[in-house]
Amino acid sequence: MSEASTPVLGGAPTFSTMSMQDGIRAMWMRGGTSKGGYFLKEDLPDDPVARDAALLGIMGSPDLRQIDGMGGADPLTSKVAIVSKSKRAGVDVDYLFLQVFVDQATVTDAQNCGNILAGVGPFAVERGLVKAQDGTTPITIYMQNTGQIAMAQVQTPGGKVTYKGDARIDGVPNTSAAIPIEFKDTAGSSCGALLPTGNAQDMVEGVPVTMIDNGMPCVVMRASDLGISGQEDPDMLEGMDAFRAKLEAIRLSCGPLMNLGDVAQKSVPKMTMVSAPLNGGAISTRTFIPHRCHKAIGVLGAVSVATACLVKGSTAYDLAARGQGASRNMSVEHPTGELTVVAKLDAAAGISSAAILRTTRKLMDGRVFP
Repeated sequence: MSEASTPVLGGAPTFSTMSMQDGIRAMWMRGGTSKGGYFLKEDLPDDPVARDAALLGIMGSPDLRQIDGMGGADPLTSKVAIVSKSKRAGVDVDYLFLQVFVDQATVTDAQNCGNILAGVGPFAVERGLVKAQDGTTPITIYMQNTGQIAMAQVQTPGGKVTYKGDARIDGVPNTSAAIPIEFKDTAGSSCGALLPTGNAQDMVEGVPVTMIDNGMPCVVMRASDLGISGQEDPDMLEGMDAFRAKLEAIRLSCGPLMNLGDVAQKSVPKMTMVSAPLNGGAISTRTFIPHRCHKAIGVLGAVSVATACLVKGSTAYDLAARGQGASRNMSVEHPTGELTVVAKLDAAAGISSAAILRTTRKLMDGRVFP
């Protein structure tokens, strides 16, 4: 695990006047259905408090519009990847994900981000951390937040990264080069166990829930048990005050049960309402991350939800179209389309690995100012 990030309050260390004038080298990228700043570790302060203060200034937080920074007034566009060459055997680069809150002076490393992960491989090649091959370059990435390994396949024709291609993912309007990513050994990455309570289903605040962690801590609930259909527009769900209050009460109660402690100031667990699929997928979802409704679904959140669909007795099991065989294409439907998780099952019917297809695009390479 990386050092814990904490709220940055008034009086925290800041950069010198010279550093403010010079700016910080950064690349802005869309990774999957998210967007954020990618930094070499060496280009940011070593001290976590000074680093987080700089990132708050760069993003323009706390401010609902983030008008004075690079953030896009949404948790999905207020994200950071910090990348460095790895000293671990068999690993190319280390990747630390940081979520910069929009409306709070908080930077947290409490979770991974599989969408921002999609840009880490190309960024590592662009910054010279990994030598590109001609064709496809496999890049092994250590996810510092949870100590897990991901393998990304980056398209590098002629030994250079290309972002152009025919791959399309829902939630992104244009096509790009495909970046397949495989995850292994993600069960219990943050909570210590796939099912942190040991149960496929628990009752919390009067609602049946499945608490699960296969790369992202999630609380999975049937939409009908919360009085919704599960097909509502995200903006509609965000406007339902009583519903959101109930959801937050469940989240706060689940935190300690999932070995996450007090989660009042944390971005985990994610809260996912599931319903029967409508468009030929495995399951339909609406996810709060945790206080805004995701316009899609996070990569590792989708892995955890797809896993819940395969756990007998879970809240998702009877609703899901689970398929058959040792390899299952689990299409997780979300508000703007779907995300397919390719789950490989072991002899005990547990998920041995999960792979997803993402894309990324370089948007800006230059200097940003805290």
